[in-house]
Amino acid sequence: MFDKTTRMNMLFDFYEGLLTEKQKAYLSLYYLDDFSLGEIAEEFEVSRQAVYDNIKRTEESLENYEEKLGMLKKYIEREQVLHKLEEAYLKAGLQDAEVEALFNELKLID
Repeated sequence: MFDKTTRMNMLFDFYEGLLTEKQKAYLSLYYLDDFSLGEIAEEFEVSRQAVYDNIKRTEESLENYEEKLGMLKKYIEREQVLHKLEEAYLKAGLQDAEVEALFNELKLID
């Protein structure tokens, strides 16, 4: 459904609070700031292998959190239902500022 970078960024958004400071830093630099393993290693004065291992373990942790909690899956399902609801509303030719405001409010919740 998503490429790996997008999926990791989304999982990071949902589960960031469950990660250590080092895990957050490495993942943020690697996926959000597009740093190479070498650049991260240089920044933290560790080996590229240490950075790689940490990132891989963190990716596994994020996937495990998702498997157990399913926050990303639920988010995607909510977005799909919201989109269908909005399409049905528009297809019916309904126009109501209050309903449109509620749609917008729902979109901002996540």
